[in-house]
Amino acid sequence: MSNSKVYVDHLRRVPMFEQFTRKDLEKVAQASDVVSVTAGTELMQQGSSGYEAFIILRGTVVVKRNGRKVATLGMGAMLGELALLDHGERSAGAVCQTDCDLLVLTQGTFMAVVLDVPALCQKLMSALAGRVRDLDTLLLG
Repeated sequence: MSNSKVYVDHLRRVPMFEQFTRKDLEKVAQASDVVSVTAGTELMQQGSSGYEAFIILRGTVVVKRNGRKVATLGMGAMLGELALLDHGERSAGAVCQTDCDLLVLTQGTFMAVVLDVPALCQKLMSALAGRVRDLDTLLLG
C-alpha cells in the first residue's frame, strides 16, 4: 500500500497496537491491504479458521456469537485479531451492516513485521496480557 501513513492514525486507536511507536505502526500499515466491501458481506464465520484481522476504516460491522448479536463495531475497531497469532477457530461471526472500507492484515504479513522488528513481539505480548487481565477482572471481579 503506497499511502500507508494515512492509516497509522486508525491503527493507533486499536488497543492491541497502543504501545507501538509511529514507526512500528507505519510498518504494520505497509503490510496491510485496504479493501472495500458492500453491506451484507460476511467477513468471518464462527467456527471457521482465521487467517486475517480487519480494522474498520469506514462503516459498521455486526458481530454475532451463537446466532446472537454481541456487538456493532465502527471506525477504528479491530476484529479477528486472534487470527494474527494462531489459526484457531473464529469465536464469532461478522457481517458488514453497511458498505465498509477495511484495513486487512494477514497472519503471514503481520508475523513478517514482528520478525523484522523483534521489539514488537514484547509490545504485542504486553498488550495481549493487558486484555487478558481486563477480561479476568470483568468476569471474575
